[in-house]
Amino acid sequence: MVEGWRNGLREATNSKPLFVTIYATVIIGVLVSSFYVFSAIYSPTNGSTSWLSSPPLSTAGRIRQSPQENATFQTPVVPPPPRELPLPSPEEAQGKSLGKIWVSPPRDKKMPPLESFKLTKELFGERVKDNVIIVTFGNYAFMDFILTWVKHLTDLDISNLLVGAMDTKLLEALYWKGVPVFDMGSHMSTVDVGWGSPTFHKMGRESYSHRLCLALWLRASNNPLPYLARYPEADVLTSSDQVVPTVVDDSLDIWQQVGAAYNIGIFHWRPTESAKKLAKEWKEMLLADDKVWDQNGFNEIVRKQLGPSVDGDSGLFYAYDGNLKVGILPASIFCSGHTYFVQAMYQQLRLEPYALHTTFQYAGTEGKRHRLREGMVFFDPPEYYDAPGGFISFKPSIPKSLLLDGKHTIESHFTLVNHQMKQIRSALAIASLLNRTLVMPPIWCRLDRLWFGHPGTLVGSMTRQPFICPLDHVFEVSMPIYLLVLSLKLPHNTLEGFHLQVNIMLKELPEDEFGPGIGIREYSFLDNPALPKQVKDSWLDVQLCQEGKEGCEATNITTPSGFLKFPKRSNEDTFKAIFSSFNDVKVIKFSSVEDAFTGFSDKGREERFRRRVKRYVGIWCCEENKTPGHIYYDMYWDEKPGWKPVPPQTPEEDHPPV
Repeated sequence: MVEGWRNGLREATNSKPLFVTIYATVIIGVLVSSFYVFSAIYSPTNGSTSWLSSPPLSTAGRIRQSPQENATFQTPVVPPPPRELPLPSPEEAQGKSLGKIWVSPPRDKKMPPLESFKLTKELFGERVKDNVIIVTFGNYAFMDFILTWVKHLTDLDISNLLVGAMDTKLLEALYWKGVPVFDMGSHMSTVDVGWGSPTFHKMGRESYSHRLCLALWLRASNNPLPYLARYPEADVLTSSDQVVPTVVDDSLDIWQQVGAAYNIGIFHWRPTESAKKLAKEWKEMLLADDKVWDQNGFNEIVRKQLGPSVDGDSGLFYAYDGNLKVGILPASIFCSGHTYFVQAMYQQLRLEPYALHTTFQYAGTEGKRHRLREGMVFFDPPEYYDAPGGFISFKPSIPKSLLLDGKHTIESHFTLVNHQMKQIRSALAIASLLNRTLVMPPIWCRLDRLWFGHPGTLVGSMTRQPFICPLDHVFEVSMPIYLLVLSLKLPHNTLEGFHLQVNIMLKELPEDEFGPGIGIREYSFLDNPALPKQVKDSWLDVQLCQEGKEGCEATNITTPSGFLKFPKRSNEDTFKAIFSSFNDVKVIKFSSVEDAFTGFSDKGREERFRRRVKRYVGIWCCEENKTPGHIYYDMYWDEKPGWKPVPPQTPEEDHPPV
C-alpha cells in the first residue's frame, strides 16, 4: 500500500497541479502521525512589536501532538520534487536538531549552491518537532507577507517551520534573514501576477501560493486545533464565502443554509479513504482542463451530493459520493474579508475569531495588505512607522444628520462619503504641501460595496448602517483592470491575459504630470503598538480658528496648553512659513481641515495635484436592475453644479472622472 501511494505522489508531483499540494499532504498524513500545516498564526501584543525583534508572547499556541492523524490546511503543503519524501527519524521527529530562526548567516559567508536547498530528509528533520512542521510558500512579490507569517509564528515561540521559495530571489532573501527555506524548483515570476490571471491559475496548480499568507490566524489564545478536534469524524472541514450567519455561536455553519461557495483558503483534511478519493478526482479534473479554477472544481465535485446529515448534533453532512463527511467552518470565526472587515460579525456575536482570509476586497494585493494594516495584523519594517518628513492627521467633521438621519439610500450614502472626501482632498493637499505622509481617517459608509446590484447591504447579513468601510470601498488603492480598460476605451477583450494591476494611491506616478507623490497610512496607524516612541512623543496639535478673532493669528508660538492656533483659509505661503518651524515634529494633528487651505500658489502644481487625486477615487457598486449599475466617485464633485450619483447613461460616459 505504501509503495502504491509513493507512486501516486511521484506521478502527482511530476504533473504539478495546484491540487497536488493537497494530494501530497493527505498521503503524508497517512505516513506521518499528526502532520499539521498552517499558513499563518497571529498573536496580538501590547508590548513591543519592533520588526523581527519582539520577544515571544506565550507558548500557549504551540502545536502539540494530537491523537488524530490529519492534515490541516489554510495553505496546502508543498510537494517535494519528483522523489520520495522520507520519514524523519524518531530523534528528528522530536526536533532535537531544530535550528534557530532570525539568526542570519555571517556576511562573509558565500551563498550556498541552489542544490543544497532541496527538500531532503535532512532538511525536513532539522525543522520538524513533535512530528509537526508548518509550511507555507510564495514568490518574492509576497516577501513581506511571508515575513509577517514567520514573525507571528516565532512570536508564539514556534520555530518548526519551513518556507518554500518559488523563485531564487526569495530563497536568497530568506536565507540571509535566517528564515528556514527550501527550493520548490518552480522558477516562477518574482512579481505579483494578479488574481484571476492565467499565471495566477498556473501558480494555483503548482503551489497555491496566492493563499500563502493573505489570511491570518487571529488569536494566539484561541488555538484552532482544539476546535478542529471537536469533529473527529469529519473527512473535510472547509471555510466558505457565506455572508449570512446560520449560527450565532461557534458551531459549524448549518450546511442546508449555506448557499455560498466553499472557500479552499482555509481547510482541514484527514487522510481517510473518502478524502483520498476526493483528492484523486479533484487532481484529475484540474489536470484535464487548465481553465478550471481549483476552487470551482472543488465545489463542483463536493456538491455532486449534499446530505443527509451525519447525525443530529455535529453539523457534519455527507457529500460528494455519499460517504465523504464534510463540515462548514462558521463564517463568524473563520472569517472572510466581508464577515470580518464589513460586518464585524464576530464582534456583534461576542465571539473570538480564529482566522481571517482577505477576500471580498477590491484592490488586489495592495488592498489585502492595506486591510491587514487597518486591522493592525501586518508587520512592517521600522521605517514604515517613521517616514521621512513625518505625518499629518486630522479629525473628520461629520454632522450627525449625514451619518444617522433619513433612509440609507444611494443619495444619502454619496452625500455622506462626498462630505468626507472633500476633507480628505484638503488633507492630501496639505500633506503634499508640507511633504508629509497623510494618515487617512476612518471612512463612514451607509452602503456596502459589492460586484453586483444589491439593495445597499446583503439581505440577511449583519452589516450595520452606517459602518466604517475599508479604504478600498471608496478609494483605488489599486485600479481594477476593468476600470483601466474603460478609461482607456480599449476593447473589452483586452481583459484576456491582462492581469497586472495598476496601483493608484500607492503607485509612483510621473511627477512632471501628477506632481509630488503623497504617502498614506491606514486610519489605525497612530494606534498601532508598533509605533515607535520617538513618533509617539513628537506631536503637535493644531486647532483651526477664525482669523480676526482674539488669539487667532499666523504664528509658530504654541499656547500654554501646548497646541497651535492656526487661521482658517490660509494660503500656501502661510502654511510653509509656520510649519517649517515644526519640521522636526513627527506628527501634526489638525482638529479639522475644513476650509483650512485656499490652494496652491503655483497653478501648475495645483493642476498636477488635481490630476493626481482625481485618479484616487473608485466606484460604488452597484444599483439594482441597472446595466451598468456602478457609480463613479468624483473627487471634485462639489465643482459640478447639479452633480448626482447616477450610473453612466451612455457607453461614452462609462469612465472615471479624469
